[in-house]
Amino acid sequence: MKTSFYSHGKLLLTAEYLVLDGVNALAIPTKKGQWLIIEECEGNQITWQSLDNEGNCWFKTNLTPDGITFQQAEGSTDKNDIENTLINILTCAKELNPDFLTKQNGYKIESRLEFNRQWGLGSSSTLINNIAQWAKVDAFTLLEKSFGGSGYDIACAQHDSPILYKRNEGKPVVTIANFNPSFKESLFFIYLNQKQDSKASIKHYQSLPLKHFDQAEAAVNEITSKIVNCSTLAEFTALIDLHEEVISKIIKTPTVKSRLFQDYKGSIKSLGGWGGDFILVTGSTSEMSYFKEKGYLTIIPYSKMILD
Repeated sequence: MKTSFYSHGKLLLTAEYLVLDGVNALAIPTKKGQWLIIEECEGNQITWQSLDNEGNCWFKTNLTPDGITFQQAEGSTDKNDIENTLINILTCAKELNPDFLTKQNGYKIESRLEFNRQWGLGSSSTLINNIAQWAKVDAFTLLEKSFGGSGYDIACAQHDSPILYKRNEGKPVVTIANFNPSFKESLFFIYLNQKQDSKASIKHYQSLPLKHFDQAEAAVNEITSKIVNCSTLAEFTALIDLHEEVISKIIKTPTVKSRLFQDYKGSIKSLGGWGGDFILVTGSTSEMSYFKEKGYLTIIPYSKMILD
């Protein structure tokens, strides 16, 4: 018997970093996500393989349940960070639901990414949400116990429309956002040719003395509200430019435009952890040649990235 689960990828449009501390964020599920396909089989091993968006296997392992933990099956390859992360997620899921994986049988499991795993669209969060569905546990709790983070990515995994997300005393609060910009033909997502380490970004932010957090919180909450309701590209560009200034000051990091694209005429906004993954750019299709000439060839129009 086969069972499958699916989760959407994510992009964080506003409140990067600050979302960790309860600031209201606008987040958007992507068209592409990740599948988890589970087939029961004989034996007591979990045979796991992960496929990329082209169908190539980039990770595989065999595990055996050992009480509420998991270990490598005999004959498996040496452990690595990916396997340790998977074991940790499964172990946390079993701690949350002791009835998870108690059947006396094995499993063949296949995870299938629909997006390039280097893109930072949520290969970890979609996996955690899929495992949470399989284990019948709360995905936000599983994230907190296993990986950490604000949880906005889990909320995106579970929704098929833009959302407003905030943490209220550590608990997720999700509201559907009516964000469907009439100027979306002027919005593009561009990959910066390097993956950003989410855990490292969070660690950096949490190490900072946030002397002006209250002002930044008020400013970003207002910007987010205005972005959801704005109707013109001019208003939108002014808002994301202001947002970049606020976050740049709070995390003491230059904006991506000032570092890499000073002479670009349109607006540019970092998404999620600064320094990698995707940026949001305003402009026309012809103006995207500016980025291609600089070697940034992954340019995705808004309508092709975001769920309708």
